[in-house]
Amino acid sequence: MIVRIMGEGQLDVSAEDLAVLNNLDDALETAIESGDEDEFRKALHGLLENVRKVGKALPADSLEPSELILPPADASINEVSAMLGDEGLIPD
Repeated sequence: MIVRIMGEGQLDVSAEDLAVLNNLDDALETAIESGDEDEFRKALHGLLENVRKVGKALPADSLEPSELILPPADASINEVSAMLGDEGLIPD
């Protein structure tokens, strides 16, 4: 699965890693719902760090379509909330 982190680039993430990413996405949703900025920041950074860790970076000139688009690390709670779908940032 090709994942884009806005402002950073694309990474190829294996299907086996999606369960862990879904758990991190759930924590992010919970933090947004609670309005807790500190928890939101931790959850967002945790999700992005894990994507960077498990994903294989694609070349900057790659033209692969992104299946998932994640917000940048400095996104606000309102910006990320607006990006959430019915299944969060990472669909089940």
